[in-house]
Amino acid sequence: MAKIGVIGAGIIGTAIALQLVADGHEVILLDDDPDGLPTSSGNAALIALPEIAPIASPGNLEAVPKWLLDPLGPLTIRWRDLPALTPWLLVFLAASAPARAEAGRTALTSLMRTALADHQALRDRIGASDHLVQSGFMSLHDSEASLRAGAAELEKVRVALGYDFERLNPGAARRLAPQVEGPFAGALHQPGYWMVTNPLTMLRDYQTLVRARATLRQAKAIAIEQRPEAIDIRLAGGEALAVDKVVVAAGVWSRDLVRPLVLKVPLETERGYNTTFTGLDWNLPLPIGFADHGFVASPLIDGLRVGGAVELARPQTSPNFRRAAAMRQKARRYIPALPESGTEWMGRRPSLPDSVPVISLHPRDRRIAFAFGHGHLGLTLSAVTARLIARLLAEGPAEALRPFDIQRFQ
Repeated sequence: MAKIGVIGAGIIGTAIALQLVADGHEVILLDDDPDGLPTSSGNAALIALPEIAPIASPGNLEAVPKWLLDPLGPLTIRWRDLPALTPWLLVFLAASAPARAEAGRTALTSLMRTALADHQALRDRIGASDHLVQSGFMSLHDSEASLRAGAAELEKVRVALGYDFERLNPGAARRLAPQVEGPFAGALHQPGYWMVTNPLTMLRDYQTLVRARATLRQAKAIAIEQRPEAIDIRLAGGEALAVDKVVVAAGVWSRDLVRPLVLKVPLETERGYNTTFTGLDWNLPLPIGFADHGFVASPLIDGLRVGGAVELARPQTSPNFRRAAAMRQKARRYIPALPESGTEWMGRRPSLPDSVPVISLHPRDRRIAFAFGHGHLGLTLSAVTARLIARLLAEGPAEALRPFDIQRFQ
């Protein structure tokens, strides 16, 4: 068995580390702030199995100008960061062509077919707590046109994956979620949706298992150096950690490790904002999405989280928490009982412009693997990514994983 370094202790890197430990490898998980709050700790807690539509698509491309007119809407760009974001945006435009968008949908569908089973298998294999619950999901729509568009997308999901849905009038939707009192045209209910009870609790559980069975080390990896007999992970401070193989799963910061390996990757951040409310004497019975506004309200085991939307900006740009406040204000149109005060948070989703993650080996060195760019789907795809990375390191390239290969950007 091999000595393998995994860079990045978010949900992707931690799941990979545990999969490799279960396969019998010696694993060192590296992160410069393992006790911090990475993107995977603050997401909407959804195992979003039906979400197979790439953000880069003809329909979304048509809507972008309208979204950008609202600085607090579902999509915004920090315009001062536009020069740095331009390469990403150009690839996004190309990926929005019908054929490219359909290829992205096919790729995501292939991952979703086993994503839930992979979560369950990894949980059972490593002896983790059961954080998964079948919650269902309901999206609220402001107009008949929005309902028709949402139903058309869910029909594609039903054909591709078998997940059923039903259309509800406002009265039926309120019977399912009595807290929804504001006006809307109708809803779409997906009973097959799953979620986790709290994504941070799940991450900490996984990190605890890594500490017990492998090594979780607080250290910043700044470079990967290839030698014939080993891979050196160069750490801040000058130390070189020699391993047999390495996995780069450091979110958006993966790009800083990839580019010196003479590889290109258009990796930027889709920043998301949320507010988490605790101490409520009520909660929603299921996650609710606000389809025309790009965010969701998720009932966690210890509170209610309202968040989502997309802000394109450089990772180091300061947060704009007015976006979190805007989502709270919009949510209260539908759920008047929602309080104003809560804990605000901003996370940096590592985003590739075609919405398809990189799950790949280095094209010229099979000792180096990449797992990043999952965008909104990091939690959902963490376990299937872990299984596929372990397979790649053990068996080498696979034709079925070509859509996720880093070579598509070279």
